[in-house]
Amino acid sequence: MFSNQALKRLLVPLVIEQILTMMVGMTDTLMVSSAGEAAVSGVALVDMVNYLVITVLTSISTGGAVIVSQYLGARQKENAEKSAGQLVMISTLIALGIMILCLTLRYGILHLLFGSVDAEVMQAAVLYFTITACSFPFLGIYNASAALFRSQGKTNMTMYVSLLMNTINIIGDFTGVQILHAGVAGVAFPTLISRAVAAILMTALAFQKSSQISLLWKNILTWESELLGRILRIAVPNGVENGLFALGRVMVTSIVSMFGTEQIAANGVANSIDQIAIVVVNAVNLAVITVVGQCIGAGDPDQAQSYTKKLMKISYLSTGILGVCVCASLPFVLQFYNLSEVTLRYAAILIVMHNLLAFALHPTSFNLANSLRASGDVNFTMIVGIASMVVFRLGSAVLFGIVLDLGIIGVWIAMGMDWLARSGAFLWRYRSGKWRTIKSI
Repeated sequence: MFSNQALKRLLVPLVIEQILTMMVGMTDTLMVSSAGEAAVSGVALVDMVNYLVITVLTSISTGGAVIVSQYLGARQKENAEKSAGQLVMISTLIALGIMILCLTLRYGILHLLFGSVDAEVMQAAVLYFTITACSFPFLGIYNASAALFRSQGKTNMTMYVSLLMNTINIIGDFTGVQILHAGVAGVAFPTLISRAVAAILMTALAFQKSSQISLLWKNILTWESELLGRILRIAVPNGVENGLFALGRVMVTSIVSMFGTEQIAANGVANSIDQIAIVVVNAVNLAVITVVGQCIGAGDPDQAQSYTKKLMKISYLSTGILGVCVCASLPFVLQFYNLSEVTLRYAAILIVMHNLLAFALHPTSFNLANSLRASGDVNFTMIVGIASMVVFRLGSAVLFGIVLDLGIIGVWIAMGMDWLARSGAFLWRYRSGKWRTIKSI
């Protein structure tokens, strides 16, 4: 169903899109570092909460993408378009609800999770959270519309819109921090503006009649219980799994907040630079939904298995090459961060740890999980994801980070244990062949 050239056309724009997203995260951290370690720490803490929200919204769009891809594979255009409209509708409603909840409870959420941080760090966190929370509805709309293009294999469209969104964000960061000296607000407002522009443009493109499937107002403004049920049967377990995974990361960050400003800042720097090594893995995570979804919809699980193996080989090769390049360039890259020597030393250790673990475990932990989801096997991935998060990511973080007093290093050891457990479970499930028998449409 997909030639090597077709896979290249699908994957290359997704890689570029992930690079752009990664650059924005690095630019935010780099720009705000000029405002001091308290500002970096505040942004890093809130980014973990925002990651939770983004994960939930992405899970909804993933559920829609699986159903739309399977309908496209089965050549059922009308059902694909109805599913597309329902996806945009439910994504918008859920994103609005999350925004209202976060704005209403922002002080309570941040004090509950990070109450032990310095007052200056908390002040920066509250300001950043308030502004970025206003962007959640735009992010939900953008994710849903972008998922429709990815389902069709038109990843060049999402790449162009992402390029515009991230250009606005980077220019805005520079203007807000370096020219207007607005500190945390200088990186928060560009995020809000860029997401609003991207949502409007992406949705307008999705309404075009020239697409394989297009958005129609009648499909957005109606409530199709059957189609919504199919989307949510994928989205809810996926959202629960990834939402709790993200919540676990927030709770781990809450543990990190006990280790002092230097280790919090190092965690933020490492999290931004770490994305370089796994940029192709993240792109494959999106591509595998389209490829496997269409193969399953067409009733051909053998091709789904073949393409999963091919895409994972790409992930392993790229992660190894990029990881070595990142580690070799650390002495040069870390000079750009206006932070203390202790903070940068911690960051370097964390980055090397991450890249070694990512090469060994990231594709099996995430690419393989998305292949199972694209086939409809979402309940198993949910159970494994939740159990591994609670036992290994959280439990081991408390054991190594607090009890054994390894601090941030212990927390990142726990991350590797979580990936190892997930990889083992997903490999066993995939080899069992159970995913071949599941029907989503």
